Amino acid sequence: MRKLLYPFIISCLGVGGLISCDKSYLDKSTYGTLDAASLANKNGLESLLIGSYSMLDGYSVGTTTLGSWSSAASNWVYGSIAGGDAHKGSTGTDQPEINAIEAYIPIPTNGFFSDKWKVVYEGVTRANIVLKTMPGATDISAADRKRIEGEARFLRAHYHFEAKKMWNLVPFIDETMTDFQVPNVKVNVANDQNIWPRIQADLQFAYDNLPELQGAIGRANKWSAGAMLGKCLLFQKKYAEAKVVLEQVYQRGVNPSGVKYGLLDKYQDNFNAATKNSRESIFASQSSVNDGASAANANYGDVLNAPYGGPFDCCGFFQPSQDLVNSYKVSATGLPDFDTYNTNPVTSDEGIAITDPFTPYSGTVDSRLDWTVGRRGIPFLDYGPHQGISWQRDQAYGGPYNTKKNVYYKSQKGTLTDGSFWASTVTAINTNLIRFADVILWLAECEAEGGDLTKARAYVNEVRARAAKSSSWVMKDGTNSPAANYKVGLYEQAWPDQATARKAVHFERKLELGMEGHRFFDLVRWGEAESTLTKYLQYESTLRTYLVGVKFTAGKNEYFPIPQRQIDLSNNVLKQNTGY
Repeated sequence: MRKLLYPFIISCLGVGGLISCDKSYLDKSTYGTLDAASLANKNGLESLLIGSYSMLDGYSVGTTTLGSWSSAASNWVYGSIAGGDAHKGSTGTDQPEINAIEAYIPIPTNGFFSDKWKVVYEGVTRANIVLKTMPGATDISAADRKRIEGEARFLRAHYHFEAKKMWNLVPFIDETMTDFQVPNVKVNVANDQNIWPRIQADLQFAYDNLPELQGAIGRANKWSAGAMLGKCLLFQKKYAEAKVVLEQVYQRGVNPSGVKYGLLDKYQDNFNAATKNSRESIFASQSSVNDGASAANANYGDVLNAPYGGPFDCCGFFQPSQDLVNSYKVSATGLPDFDTYNTNPVTSDEGIAITDPFTPYSGTVDSRLDWTVGRRGIPFLDYGPHQGISWQRDQAYGGPYNTKKNVYYKSQKGTLTDGSFWASTVTAINTNLIRFADVILWLAECEAEGGDLTKARAYVNEVRARAAKSSSWVMKDGTNSPAANYKVGLYEQAWPDQATARKAVHFERKLELGMEGHRFFDLVRWGEAESTLTKYLQYESTLRTYLVGVKFTAGKNEYFPIPQRQIDLSNNVLKQNTGY
């Protein structure tokens, strides 16, 4: 259901009768414009709606190509690199725009911000075009009208949510401000209002009006709208309200196939193109390959993010930090250490040639480490043991680890990767925007903030119990023996106070969702960005010399600069964020 907007529009333009001499042959819409009348019907609205869905992955081709890895659905640059999960990787001179983001010195003319802005507001505009066109449609039922409006408003809310996380004060654009014939945001809308109420209203409408089941995988349903609404409420610290809706998703939510949402038995199946759209996937950006679209429907945003060398042809970016790796260390009881996990770090092979011996860390670790991070000597999917420095473009720069969650299996090359592209790293792996583990941990957060620490602990233990099962462990190739010393314990003892509960819940999100693009935005909404990232930089700068002297500035770095190009186009109606 992706990337169908432009072909549909072309078909709507009409070419008339090729041999007719009727004067009506001249009565046509201008080539290259949208004809509102021809789209004001059920088929037209569905196609326009697909056009809005198609922006979820942050990339679109057509008369204009929009987006790239700078606007990836995974938010790997803004959520994970800025959040301390990872370094840019590759080499210092490749994609230098990311260097400034990692060093917390972004500037308004950085092209990455402009790309992200254009993509999210293109998604907004496409959703608005659906809403603006719908009143003219006479062939749709009341049920379809509610559903289509619900989907369009859900998507509009999602794209505005992305903008809000990135820049805080941003314009909210609705269908009354959208010109059908010129699908671009009206840049003279001021960014002087808090748009959370507008986002919440759209999500509430979607939750109230979308069906529980949809006719196609990938469409938003009542429960994905409820999960997103709960997330919106959490970002506003409305914990009691969030709890009500998230409990409904937790207890009653079903996926498009009618299967009740739940955790998968195997943690790793959340990141495999062969097992996507599972009962754990509440809402995802859909990806497909080898479909005649020249990889335009693939997971293009993560194309740079795989090991470099050996069996991989691109590109060595997105390398996990030592801080993230150390976070997966556990005590004798299998529990994490929130405060001193960087003491006695996990052993790495940094600076050790592949021809020299290396023994992986023998201490106890959380099993999720080795489905999140590729490290030497541990099986890397079905490629055999990770080959350390020979799979890294510049280990001295990016570090000794590789990303893993967005990498295809060796056995999937050519079938679940796109053979028409310059690199095999364009895959059919979906980007999980919300999975059921998110909902569980959001509920844990609601309970921790509301004072029921017992319930909060039970929710966290539910997530940890999956990681404790051997089905979620990496095994040595060809054996049933664990590849590392895995131990994941449950919180058996009551948490003594709310501060401890908060630490446990927040740290569990780091472990469960590592490298999934959430960390920075979580730290900001919790008010923990300065303290956590200052400690991160103090530690990580001892390993990565380019981080020496880097500082997170409170009151500034919680948000990114408004793209200067957008300010210029608005004739300075848009105002820049503090400090830029």
